[in-house]
Amino acid sequence: MSGQVMPCSPTEVGSLFLFEKLTPEQLGRLCAEGRVELFQPGPVYTEGDPATCFYTLIEGTVVLSRRVGGDDVEVIRTSQRGVYAGAMQSYLGDRVRQVYNNSMRVTAPSRFFVLPADIFADVMREWFPMAVHLLEGLFFGSKSTQAAVGQRERLLALGSLSAGLTHELNNPAAAAVRATSTLRERIAKMRHKLALIAEGPFSREVLASLVEIQERTAERVAKAPVLSPLEATDREDTLTDWLEDHGIDHGWQLAPTFVQAGLDVDWLEHVAAAVGEEILPNAVGWLNYTVETELLMNEIEDSTTRVSQLVDAAKQYSQLDRAPYRVVDVHELLDSTLLMLSGKIGPGIRVVKEYDRTLPPVPAYPAELNQVWTNLVDNAVSAMNGAGGQGTLTLRTALDREQLLVEFQDTGPGVPPEIKDRIFDPFFTTKPVGEGTGLGLDISWRIVVNKHHGTLRVDSVPGDTRFQVLLPLTAEIPDEEPV
Repeated sequence: MSGQVMPCSPTEVGSLFLFEKLTPEQLGRLCAEGRVELFQPGPVYTEGDPATCFYTLIEGTVVLSRRVGGDDVEVIRTSQRGVYAGAMQSYLGDRVRQVYNNSMRVTAPSRFFVLPADIFADVMREWFPMAVHLLEGLFFGSKSTQAAVGQRERLLALGSLSAGLTHELNNPAAAAVRATSTLRERIAKMRHKLALIAEGPFSREVLASLVEIQERTAERVAKAPVLSPLEATDREDTLTDWLEDHGIDHGWQLAPTFVQAGLDVDWLEHVAAAVGEEILPNAVGWLNYTVETELLMNEIEDSTTRVSQLVDAAKQYSQLDRAPYRVVDVHELLDSTLLMLSGKIGPGIRVVKEYDRTLPPVPAYPAELNQVWTNLVDNAVSAMNGAGGQGTLTLRTALDREQLLVEFQDTGPGVPPEIKDRIFDPFFTTKPVGEGTGLGLDISWRIVVNKHHGTLRVDSVPGDTRFQVLLPLTAEIPDEEPV
């Protein structure tokens, strides 16, 4: 937006604190190559547009705002003479993208001293070469430091997740190894028991009946009901009595396995009727090995399935085999993150999921969102661990005014009011030295706001802290942007 061009007074320009040390010749050049413009209430420039001018307020009221999601959030409102905005980094040239980093409007007729960006860059380099070098070093040095520490933040998270994943993988893998070793032993005993049966004076019909009973027993194992501890104990007592009454030693050792397999007294009566009294002890022993092998194979299947699920979760979390930008179900991302972090979530912390499964998928960078979830869950768990390791972490999704809300609520001590406005600042951390970089929330904010045009906010009181991520439901596929 252009304003009304007005006469430029070197004396007036020199009265602004930014230019008060300049010589008359320098002030004359500014007035010759710049201009004074009067703007009526309304916009002056818009965030994201090419940065063509440097503005210094002479009189009036200026409002600067940033675009967050679909809203313009006011950053500053001031009437102080000499405040400046616009193409403040033009002296960096084409080494950075020269666009306005905010939007500016005026709420009353306001006069500005306006310098074209190329003129501002020229006078900065000519008049203040040392200052320009220092500013360049500060700008690029800060970006390099932030990138390096950001990479370390990712590596720290990766190391922590890897440790958790290794722990989670070790449990089912070790269970499968133990079950396989026991299975080999049980099969050897089954072969021995079968040899004893085969050596006995039993007819082909009896052996065929025993094999049929074995098949049906295996089928019952697959359909075994889940019993309460009290129900299981009652059934074990009943089976133990039956086995002892039929002359089978150590019935109390066999009963728990039979109950776990879903076998009952009626089934044992059927077995006794089919094989006869003389073969019953060997037949029951053989069926016990059959049940044990089936249960062990179930354990191996469960363990290997768990390993497969963990590997799938790791792939889902890392998004290594997925497009960097696509439409995603945030619930899948949340679940994979929780699974990856399960080793860090202590036994005293209860995880509650309040998902609205009717929510539509959203366009997003899923790997980056997983990093946001990781940072927010890790912070919540750390807060509760610091308060005794007890608490509840609630993950909630909902529709919030045409945006998708993902909320992380913890029952920790909360964010102190005096630091609430600083927690998203780079390098700010409340963790002990060596335990945090202070970039977790800064990176999360930039991923949510800059890459997804969403909102990240926090509400906190002791016992109830809520970090809320709001994501647009629709978006055009963007060009790849740096976080």
